Amino acid sequence: MPVIPLLPLFHRLNKQYFEKSLTVNQEPLVKVRWSDNKLKTTAGFYKRKKVNGCIDSEIILSKPILSKLSTIEINSTLCHEMIHAWVDRILKKNEIHGPYFLNKMKEINEKEINFQISLRHSFPVERRPLKYIGKCQNCGEKFIYRKRIKNIACKKCCNSFFDGSWNKNCLILFD
Repeated sequence: MPVIPLLPLFHRLNKQYFEKSLTVNQEPLVKVRWSDNKLKTTAGFYKRKKVNGCIDSEIILSKPILSKLSTIEINSTLCHEMIHAWVDRILKKNEIHGPYFLNKMKEINEKEINFQISLRHSFPVERRPLKYIGKCQNCGEKFIYRKRIKNIACKKCCNSFFDGSWNKNCLILFD
């Protein structure tokens, strides 16, 4: 299935569930676009950054994942990311899937008959195999990863010995 234009979906959902709050003079506060073909493990994401004191934010949906699925999944994913944008840009709250997000998701799901929003998707995603073994230098516990990660620490040891703060004594080292 070819990718469909996202802006008309954005405007419809913005009007239906966000009281047009994600636009100013019919222009989105958030850029909305399809990913290049590199976004293969997540269906979409919302990101923001400050550029010269101005907030620049965008919603990116995965072309490799969503182009193979129906408009139901595209609407669900876009709406999920729009909730993130709404919490950040309109409510000015710093949360991921916190109470503001969950309340808005529940409100939309109660009204929507064509799709439902969830915290995690179950779309088919190609995953690289788990092939790297890391070992906590503090407790010796082993963890398996898809790639080597720099400066990652054992959560159990950080919680037990350093009040939940990252500490170099709990680094997970790879062979």
